[in-house]
Amino acid sequence: MSGHAGRGRGRRGGGHEEEHVNHERWLVSYSDMITVLMALFIVLFAISQVDQDKYIALRDSLSAGFQDQSGTDSVLDGSRGTLTGESVVPETTPVDGTAGMVAADAGLGTQGASPTTAPDDPDDAVDPDVLAAARKEAAHLQDLRDKIEAQLAASHLGDAVRFRIDERGLVLGLVADDVFFAPASADLTPVARKVLDVAGPMLRRVDEQISVEGHANVLPVSGRYATNWELSADRATQVLRHLVEKDRLPGKRIMAVGFGDERPLQAGHDDEALEANRRVDLVVLSSAPEAVRALLPALSKE
Repeated sequence: MSGHAGRGRGRRGGGHEEEHVNHERWLVSYSDMITVLMALFIVLFAISQVDQDKYIALRDSLSAGFQDQSGTDSVLDGSRGTLTGESVVPETTPVDGTAGMVAADAGLGTQGASPTTAPDDPDDAVDPDVLAAARKEAAHLQDLRDKIEAQLAASHLGDAVRFRIDERGLVLGLVADDVFFAPASADLTPVARKVLDVAGPMLRRVDEQISVEGHANVLPVSGRYATNWELSADRATQVLRHLVEKDRLPGKRIMAVGFGDERPLQAGHDDEALEANRRVDLVVLSSAPEAVRALLPALSKE
């Protein structure tokens, strides 16, 4: 008996097997998640598709049903929206007629317009007050130009400076050939000093800021300057120092900057272009608003 019982217990013990662990159970949860996501995207796609004809019919039906007895339109007649294909953004007409530009009064302010996009005829579509202010500013700059020209002519230096009026103000172009600077040099020649001494007192009497801007042509430099940047900056600095130290121009009203060869007046490598681009500009910076300054180039041609 004991032997049979022992064997029976042994069979029961030997018949108990360890439960198998399913390592792929995560696939069930993953497949369920994918199914739910697919159903979600199908629903989103379905509700995003609007039948335009059915929507219009529904709108007209509801509008007729809710229209009051006085015959006034219902709110369901609606305003323009994306479902009608019409834009709700107000259309603006560019101030200069150029596609893609926005008028200054459409929210961008004066910084949104380029000062070089003024119309050829300043009288066309320009606010009368702005035009009057621009004419006054142009007359002021032209008067300053004429006085400096007269002083230079009296000193037999009438051809030494090239004047122009642009959207920044009055520009006195000192062409940096041998009259003002030796090649690859920032040392002022005697003629350059005389020109500055004539223009300096006139510039000292005005209230505008003065920007002294050095430029160079595309020819490589040598000697003490590593690049045209250093050369142009040093030329501007020498002009500034002379105006401040010799002609007593207030230092708080003047600045110097070098542009290297990045802003040429003339393209090309001929002698005329090389001479014109090797220069220093004295810019009398207009303090007028940008809308006024944008009209200065056209008004200066009148």
